[in-house]
Order: sequence, then C-alpha cells, then structure tokens
Amino acid sequence: MNLEHIRNFSIIAHIDHGKSTLADRLLEMTGTIPKRQMKEQVLDSMELERERGITIKMQPVRLAYKYQGEEYELNLIDTPGHIDFSYEVSRSLQAVEGVILLVDATQGVQAQTLTVLAMAQDLELRIIPVLNKIDLPLAQVEEVKDEMVKLLGCDREEIISVSGKTGEGVEKLLEEIVKLLPPPKSEFLGSAGARALVFDFEYSIHKGVIVYVRILDGTIKKNDSLVFSASGEKFVALEVGVFSPQKTAKEVLLAGDIGYVVTGVKERGQTRVGDTVTKVLSPLPAVPGYRPPKPVVWASVYSESQDDFALLKQSLERLNLQDSSLSFEEEYSGSLGRGFRCGFLGMLHLEIITERLKREFNLILIVTTPTISYEIIDNRTGAKELAYSPHLFPKETKDKNILEPWVVVKIITPVRFLGQIMPLLYEHEAVVTMTENFGDNRSALDLEMPLRELMRNFFDEIKSVSSGFASLSYEITDNRSADVIRLDVLLNGEVVPAFSRIVPRRRAEREAEEMAEKLKEFLPKQMIVVKIQVEGMGRIISARSISALKKDVTGYLYGGDITRKMKLLEKQKKGKKKMQAHGKVNVPHEVFLKMMKPSS
Repeated sequence: MNLEHIRNFSIIAHIDHGKSTLADRLLEMTGTIPKRQMKEQVLDSMELERERGITIKMQPVRLAYKYQGEEYELNLIDTPGHIDFSYEVSRSLQAVEGVILLVDATQGVQAQTLTVLAMAQDLELRIIPVLNKIDLPLAQVEEVKDEMVKLLGCDREEIISVSGKTGEGVEKLLEEIVKLLPPPKSEFLGSAGARALVFDFEYSIHKGVIVYVRILDGTIKKNDSLVFSASGEKFVALEVGVFSPQKTAKEVLLAGDIGYVVTGVKERGQTRVGDTVTKVLSPLPAVPGYRPPKPVVWASVYSESQDDFALLKQSLERLNLQDSSLSFEEEYSGSLGRGFRCGFLGMLHLEIITERLKREFNLILIVTTPTISYEIIDNRTGAKELAYSPHLFPKETKDKNILEPWVVVKIITPVRFLGQIMPLLYEHEAVVTMTENFGDNRSALDLEMPLRELMRNFFDEIKSVSSGFASLSYEITDNRSADVIRLDVLLNGEVVPAFSRIVPRRRAEREAEEMAEKLKEFLPKQMIVVKIQVEGMGRIISARSISALKKDVTGYLYGGDITRKMKLLEKQKKGKKKMQAHGKVNVPHEVFLKMMKPSS
C-alpha cells in the first residue's frame, strides 16, 4: 500500500473519558474484529486493566477502511489517560501524524486533557476534536463544545459528536480521519537502507524482546540484519508483522507501517524506547530519540520470605523488560533482609507494579513508604550527592544545601469547591500562580509545590473535598531548596532503618508524635520493656514505652510461707533484668506493613 493510503493516529483524553470504548467501536465498524468476538476494552489485554477500567500498557492496532471505493490502512495507538503514564503517551505521539482529542460531554475538558494536548501541539500534529458520551442524560453538549472551541480555536462545526457506547457518529469520524489526517512522509525515498522508531516493546520468554516500531523509511523484512542505533546491539529480525489486533506475521513492513519486530534479544538494557532500528549494511541516521523516563518516586520492595529473594529479582527483571521506566537496584536492610530499591514514575505506577508482582509471580511483598530523590550539596567542598532513600540522607544538614524536585500543577474544579481546596493548598505548601475562569462555572488554578507534598495523599484529598469533581495534572519542573530533616525510630536505643523518613522541619514534631503513637499501638508486647524514641534535629523529639509481658509466677502457690513467693518474684526480677540487657525487640512483618501506610 502506498503512503497516500496510510493514516497513523492516536486517541488522547483524560482518564475515563471513553478511549477504550471508542477504540472498540472503531474495531467493530471496520470489521477488524467480528461482532461475535467483540468484548469490552479489546485493546486492554492486561487483567489489571480490565478490572480497573484503565489503560496501562498501550496496544497498537491496524484497521482496514474503505472510503469512496479506495482501501485505506488506519494505524491506531490507544494511549493511557493517567498522569503517571504520560511517558507512554509521548512515545505514541512520536509515531503518528494526527490525534483524536476525546472529551467527555458529561465532564468537559479536564486538566490531564490539557497536558497531553500541549504535547501534541508541540509536535505539530493534526488534531481532530471529538465529543464523546453524547447519548448520556447528563451530557452538556453545547457547553462542552464552547470549552473546546475556546481551547483549540476551532469552529463548532469541526467538532465531531460521537457515542463510543452506541456507535453514533463513529462512521463520520472514520471519514474525517481519512480526509483530515496527513499521510506519513518518508525522508529517504529510494534509499537501500531502512529505519524505524521504537515506541514500545514487550518481552517473550521464547522470542526475547519484541519491539513495536513505526517504519519511517525503507522496508524491514524477516531475516534482515538490524542494529539498535543507541545501544549498538545487532540482531536478526526473526519475524515481522502488524497488530490486527493480535500479532499477525507479514513478509515485509513498509514505510508508514506500524508493526512489530521479533529481535531474539534476551538481555536487559539493550532495547530503549526512542531508539532507532536500522540496517547493519546500509544504516540511516538515527532519529533524535526522546530521553528515557526518569523515576520520581522511590520505594524499597522486599519479599516477605527471604527464600523468595531470587524470585523477586527475576520478576523485577522480567517486568523491566516490558516496562523500561521501572528501575531497581539491590539493597540490604538489617530488619527486612535483602530487597530492591525501585524507582517509579508516580504513585499509580508503583501500585500497578507491586500488584503485578503479587498476581503474576505470586509474591508476598513488603513495600516501604515511597520517597523522592534529594540532591545534597556540601557548601564547603561543593560535592554533590543524591539521596533517594532516607538512610542515605544526612543526619546533620547544617553545612549542606538540600534541593528537592518541584512540580507545576493545574487543577480544574467547580467554583463552589474553591473554599475547601484553598486551605488544602496551604497545608501542602502550594503556591498559586494563576487562577482563571474556565467556563461552565469552573475555575482553573495553576500552582507550584514540592513533589513530596504531591505524594502525601494530595490527589485523594483534592478528590475528597471536591466530591470527585476536580481534576489535576502535574509536570516536574526544577529543583529548589528544601527545609527537610531525617527522622529515625529507635527501639531500645537501636535504629530501625526501615522506619526512617524525611519530613519538612515545620512538621517534624507532629510526624514524630504520630510515628511513636502508631508504633505503640501496632507493636505487640514483648518479654522486655520496649522504649520507642523518634530522633531528629539532634535530639529525641517523641518517646513512648510498652510495658513487658509479665507471667504470674506465684499463681500456682496456695498458702504457705510468704518467703516462697518473695523468692520466686525476686528470681523473676533478676531474669527480666538480664533479658532487658541482652534481649532484642522483635518487630513482626505486619507492623512494617502498617507503618508503611502514609499518614494523611
């Protein structure tokens, strides 16, 4: 098929605005999947996606569509809508010429819609505005169209109204995709070489890494000798094919196609998103790749049983082959044993990975409180260190400058909730930089705040005070000075590293009191007295104690000389004293788990 008959596009939208449902209708109406085989969320193949109703791992698909007697090839990449997976969205946008901007007629334009739209506009992609869920009784079609006109500067007539559920308007959308989206262009027409952009990949035990590619120039056939430009890894294409939506092997992939290449590579780190695949014998210049996603949230992951350490390592390696944004390195904790310090893109990403470890590999996990990275600069020597774990953070910060990442946040909320949201912003150290009316009695707030505060239940609290009506998106900006300290928990004078955390100085006393109180509540009584102390800023900030278990050693005596009882009590007292001197505090696993849950 020539390039003029190919259209490559993505669907971008806020979470739960109906991307997967619309994709289902496109598959159905183009006959890509017979009606008898249709099911909801066809492109969401992961059990977790279907259960939560969200897209985590995008799935490309090829649609065959006939328009005015001519055959067209439509390549769709469905993308995730949640903030944490915006790196997936950025990959797919690099591989297409146009996007469908999907907006829910019952909710209007949301904060995350604006974030992804900005990405598409930066890449100068053709945007088709689409209004979804017009069949619902709560749909505010005219009001939301006003918002879209204001946002895009388009005419009202350009907005296509559809219902992903009933299929209304989907046929018109297919026609507009063919008419409005530009066909792909090839920069090196007639060249013997070939190049393809890697926008995603997966791992198969039998076939190794399978890269998802957009063919930019030339052709790639089975048995071609290829090379990854960035890593220099050479391989032979064991199989090439397209997604329809299952992987379907083909003899050749042509310029403009979106498909897959089976590489046979089974080593981690050789395949990178944004890398270029080209021919070994006639290489073409690499496409400027996008930077690898950087983790912003860190947490330590341990298996409950140390016997499962090897399985945990193998499982993380397997997931890393499917998700390049997950990073991990081995670490040791005296109380929890061997585990891994893992980096994630956000809190949902952390939740998804830990859930997959439990489900797909049957692991029972202990996950520590998530933290962020701090840059520590020594003011005397200028030396820089990165502390992504509380135990790496210095106890004394007098001659040090601590830098932490900040984020710019956009919140769109009905005006009636502003009164409840403002005190919440103050509590989370947010600085409001701009407020504006957003139509339909809604306000848009632009603010800046530390990333650590965003992680401290900020999403849940905003959703709670706005009854779920507010939406927000964020983007990491720069590093700024932080006034934070490290809190350590001492049990009978011994530090337990797993309980250490970094907190703002202004909240140190409150956090220390909460930690001590929680530990007193969760720790079971022991044979010895347990002294709980929380240390920070060079002093003990908070303290509690748990009395020892005491057995009634005289209970079986009946009558007789009082000295018998006195001797037994004295013997018990000596034994307790000896035990107190040599005994260690036993912290059960469930106490770690309870303490890991963040305080609100």
